[in-house]
Amino acid sequence: MDKVKVSDKLLLSVEKPARYTGGELNSIVKETARLRFALCFPDVYEIGMSHLGSRILYEVINSREEYACERCFAPWPDMEKAMRENNVPMFTLETRTPLAECDIVGFSLLYEMCYTNILQILDLSQIPIWSKDRGEEDPIVIGGGPCSYNPEPIADFFDIFYIGEGETVYFQMLDLYKEVKATGGTRERFLERAAAEVEGLYIPKFYKPEYKEDGTLKSFEPINAYAKEKVKKQVQMDMTNTFYPEKPLVPYIKATQDRVVLEIQRGCIRGCRFCQAGMLYRPIRPRDIQFLKDTARK
Repeated sequence: MDKVKVSDKLLLSVEKPARYTGGELNSIVKETARLRFALCFPDVYEIGMSHLGSRILYEVINSREEYACERCFAPWPDMEKAMRENNVPMFTLETRTPLAECDIVGFSLLYEMCYTNILQILDLSQIPIWSKDRGEEDPIVIGGGPCSYNPEPIADFFDIFYIGEGETVYFQMLDLYKEVKATGGTRERFLERAAAEVEGLYIPKFYKPEYKEDGTLKSFEPINAYAKEKVKKQVQMDMTNTFYPEKPLVPYIKATQDRVVLEIQRGCIRGCRFCQAGMLYRPIRPRDIQFLKDTARK
């Protein structure tokens, strides 16, 4: 694993170099790991570090010794320019591993305005943008989060979409990837087994959508024997006996939401039809008050 070299001169030439240095309090560094997962937030550092879901997933995956979950954020235009001029590929903050050398690159899809940043990160990483162009040496590119519930606008760029909440079957997917890789299996073999064995995974290449004249979806049929007819959203029902970060990452610069967060529940009692979160995070699942008190103290 070759680390990306980022000179002090380059960092001092851009606004807020701490966006790209890593080394924050409570960051988890694993130089050797059997599987390296790059958790990419396709927006600037201050926005990404305000997202609780990424922090939960970061600690969930890193709780297993053999797996390393490392962060990556979209660079500000000045850093993108410097990276292109100096031939610096996109890298993870924890070990400065090139994204192209990670096993899996996962994107948090929180809002549609970040879609162009996904392509920016893939391009800077020298990972083929189109999923059909990726080969055996390229990472598996996966998307998750609210926008993965309507994946078709960006389906051609992703190998997998994870539909639902990350605490449920992420380890099942990672264990399967490790097993297939250890036995010399191909990308195609992993994707087929993932489609058949892991609930909540949508592999776009295994389906054929048909559209009406107005662009709306007419039909949606699996074209691979391993693909399920319907992909079921994954929901973490037990919100008390589950994982929650107790050692939150502490940025060196001010994040947009500069505070410790306690998630008191998922879902909303109002059920407004216009609210994406209110629809996606159903049903209502409160956390136990004692759990919240204990977590706050820790």
